[in-house]
This record gives sequence, C-alpha cells and structure tokens, in this order.
Amino acid sequence: MLSDITEFSIPAGKVYLSPMIDCFDGMPVSWRISVSPNGEIGQRDVGGCYYSTQRRRKAHHPHRSRLSLTLWPGWIQRMDQTQLRRAMSRKGCSPDNSACEGFFGRMKNEMFYGRSWVDISIEGFTQAIEDYMVWYREKRIKHSLGGMSPLEYRQNLGLCA
Repeated sequence: MLSDITEFSIPAGKVYLSPMIDCFDGMPVSWRISVSPNGEIGQRDVGGCYYSTQRRRKAHHPHRSRLSLTLWPGWIQRMDQTQLRRAMSRKGCSPDNSACEGFFGRMKNEMFYGRSWVDISIEGFTQAIEDYMVWYREKRIKHSLGGMSPLEYRQNLGLCA
C-alpha cells in the first residue's frame, strides 16, 4: 500500500487528495478529500487495506511520504489497530513513492489539466475528484491488468465479489 497527498489549486481554492493505493493492482482502496492538508485527511478506513492485502496473503507495508501527517497520532493508532506497518521515504526522496506519484500524474492529466475550473465550486470540484476515483477503480482499464479495471481484475482472480 502507498499513500501520499497531492494538491489541486482551482480559482475557488485548494483541495487536497490523499489516496491509499494498493501496489498489487494500482487500485485506490480508500481516499480522503479535504480543503486542508491536516490530520483529518489521514483519517481513513485502513481496515479495507488490511482486508485487501490479507485476502491475497501477502506481506504489506503501507508507505507514506515523510510529512508531518505521517506522525499524527490518529494515523499511527489506525496502523497499529490493523497491524499494518508504516514505511516512510527519506525526506525529499519522491522516487521512494513513485507509484503514488505516478497515480497523481495520470489523474491530473486525465481529469485536471486542460480544463477550465473557473466556474466550479470547491464542492463541485470535490465531487469531480470523487467521481474520478470511483471511475478509476471500477472502469478505467489498465494494460498491465490485461485490459481490465482494478476491480474487474480482482473479480477475475476471485479476490472480491
């Protein structure tokens, strides 16, 4: 599992996205959207991440960039409760989290860049992010998954209903 935070700046303000990406198939397992990059954005359902990886019986180590958020007590408590182990990259070393950075790049190219967000409210933009995340998980095909979406790939392997 990987996680990081990215910022979107639109005329109405800034919006932050923090997804939890499963390295197995690139599926965004959970995500939080916020107007502030504070501890609240780190509050997520890591139980879904635990289930996702336990189902495959593989070792897993959620990864977060070294941000103050990674030291937030609520995040540490959630990791401990689900028996997930934290791994953080060295300060200023984004290649350690390149899969999450790649996800952000694809997302911004596919849904953010090249569009005018002038008349879009923060709420409207937040909904656009939410819609994209669901589409990416359920519909967006990936060549590395045999032309299936992450959800279809898991269903094909019998990993989820």
